[in-house]
Amino acid sequence: MIEVKNVTKSFDDKTVLHDVSCTFETGKTNLIIGQSGSGKTVLIKSIVGLLHPEKGEILYDGRDVMQMTHDQVKELRKEIGMLFQGSALFDSETVLGNVMFPLMMFTDMSHEQQLERAHFCLDRVNLKGADAKYPSEISGGMQ
Repeated sequence: MIEVKNVTKSFDDKTVLHDVSCTFETGKTNLIIGQSGSGKTVLIKSIVGLLHPEKGEILYDGRDVMQMTHDQVKELRKEIGMLFQGSALFDSETVLGNVMFPLMMFTDMSHEQQLERAHFCLDRVNLKGADAKYPSEISGGMQ
């Protein structure tokens, strides 16, 4: 369970989240819905530790993310799946680089193991060869 208690987050003189509280129950589908600019992304980034609110608490099964060290937050993120708005990827990276990013950040796999896993995942979603730099390198792909 994730509990957000009285969270406030501002940027310069603009308060984006003011005294926000909510609970996300384990095993249930939880939604954050609101108008554009209402703070949905700021709330999510705060929940996963990418932003640090000025006040309040964010608890994962009783563990306060706002009191965690960088390494503790990194470990916690192994339990979290997130997808950025618009399914955004790192546009400076290849498809393979985007798939490998969490493996590099959160595993102790060797580079070869990371490559093997990334290729396996790409193959599972019918993107075999998507790591090629040029379309002509994609086996079986359109030329």
